[in-house]
Amino acid sequence: MLLPYSPPQIDKQDQRLFNNLVPFDHWTRRVDARIDFIEWRKSVEPRFKDSGRPAIEPVLFVKLELLMYHDRLSDSKVFQRAQTDLAYRRFLGLGQNDYLPDIGTLRKFRTRLGVEGHKELFHRLLAQARGYGLLKDRLRLKDATHVLADIAIPAGIRLIAQARNKLLAAAEKFAAENVAGERMQIETIRTSTSTSIDTDGDESRMLARVAHLRDILAWVEDLEVPHDAQERPDWQALIAAVELARKVLGGHDEPNAPGKIRSTTDPDARRGKHGDFYDGYSVDVLVDADSEMFTAINVYAAGGSESASALVLLAQEQSAHGNHIEQLSIDGAGYDGKVLRELESEEGPNVKVFVPAKAQTNGGKFTSDKFVLSEDGSHMTCPAGNQSQYKQRDNKREATAYRFPADACRSCPLMNRCINADQKHGRTVHVSDYEQEYEQVRKRSGTEEYAAVKREHPKVERRLGELINRHGARRARYRGLDRVFVQQILCALTANVKRMIRLLDRETVFGGC
Repeated sequence: MLLPYSPPQIDKQDQRLFNNLVPFDHWTRRVDARIDFIEWRKSVEPRFKDSGRPAIEPVLFVKLELLMYHDRLSDSKVFQRAQTDLAYRRFLGLGQNDYLPDIGTLRKFRTRLGVEGHKELFHRLLAQARGYGLLKDRLRLKDATHVLADIAIPAGIRLIAQARNKLLAAAEKFAAENVAGERMQIETIRTSTSTSIDTDGDESRMLARVAHLRDILAWVEDLEVPHDAQERPDWQALIAAVELARKVLGGHDEPNAPGKIRSTTDPDARRGKHGDFYDGYSVDVLVDADSEMFTAINVYAAGGSESASALVLLAQEQSAHGNHIEQLSIDGAGYDGKVLRELESEEGPNVKVFVPAKAQTNGGKFTSDKFVLSEDGSHMTCPAGNQSQYKQRDNKREATAYRFPADACRSCPLMNRCINADQKHGRTVHVSDYEQEYEQVRKRSGTEEYAAVKREHPKVERRLGELINRHGARRARYRGLDRVFVQQILCALTANVKRMIRLLDRETVFGGC
């Protein structure tokens, strides 16, 4: 349970020591002066309502997390430094005779808060910034970058073996004899395939292990479900191992399918491309163009939809603060008609979106904008004046295809500018379901308003650079989507604290001018 807040008791001797040795412009002093930690504490209190021993003051753990991410320290390193660094001890409210809690309590605190609890901390700070008048709702800048997972990517055979071993370990408590027999079978398979003289030795080894994993999965799925399955962590672990094995086998069956598991140690990580291919996650942010503070954070597996993440980010901020954002700037990843429609919908975020228009290219041939669609949408007219013969729905492209007759195209004087001479069928033009949104983007991209917004867009790139270079956001500290999410929230939270005190100090120095 959580007791009412009690300020740290620092005796005069300790206070004299801090005053003499901790500079008065040290960043920890400035944070203490500007940030209302008691307000922050309110977001933590609901998670400590259960009975039991009195909890260690959560403000101490919040400050430890700030110190960790400000100075890029691990859990153990921040505790070591807090033993000897006077600025740290003053910030944490620890005198000479006070002791830090056990390092495990910090990890438990982080787990107890989880993603939602840390989001609450993040948005409580933004609420304080709003109270100071720092945040505006004029313009949000959105961008994303990649996060490298803390994993070594195994070969295909090893991935199958890892899934098999996890499944057997989880099933051992429920079918020990079966598991013992399967482990003997592992040795048999290893011996028989290692001495194979088959020219396709690696393929034979893989197929043998895949078949074995399928056999194990078959009898594990037939195990009797305990009556208290929902309350048993060991049974839930078995369910997770079964699901992991299914996904690994699915990736083997469909090697070109997206979203394949890359490692059993972090099954949430995926392969994506951000310049080069990588394995891990994407972190997506919104930045207020006026204060340059992060206003929303989203983390998803690599290869996810960066454009759709804009909806998640706006919903996160607006649900936390009840504000309405006027404008949103996105890079080329936002050129997605479906998402653009939702973003500008009156029933949705209703935000004016600025995104670069994609130039239409067709290898020197006529582009689709040279064709004229009839008012009733029944046909199209080509630059030579011919009309399309029929139209067809293309669900995969979310478009309507208009096809011109082959004879008319071959006899057309503009054929060389429209189709290839050896093409068997006539020209086909696709009209997207979201053509109206794309046309609006193209018109908007030529305005001075668009140019002014895009001049501000580099701010979000600089702020993402700060997360990467100053606070270790590029590499995942932990494994699993939720833990990586917490890491990125804390990176952004720390960067916001720094930015907030810098802006407030600037107002103090210059008298608000």
